[in-house]
Amino acid sequence: MITADTLKTLTTFTAAALTRAAVDAGYKGPEFTSCKFLGMTNGGQFCYSVTRKAEEGTDSTKVFLTYDQALGTVSAEY
Repeated sequence: MITADTLKTLTTFTAAALTRAAVDAGYKGPEFTSCKFLGMTNGGQFCYSVTRKAEEGTDSTKVFLTYDQALGTVSAEY
């Protein structure tokens, strides 16, 4: 079971927290400047729309967080 507190945390990540999660997952150089929680995927991932710096202004993409309940950890991919 995902507790209410854990669910609140996983749905309110900041752009800085998502950047850190991406870096921890091995992505090089993402720096997200804004984010919005979109919802959960059919596979149980938490989906965010993010904006990041690009060569010509900004770019947007999606970040997917996976919560490992057994370990109490979160991983990110985009």
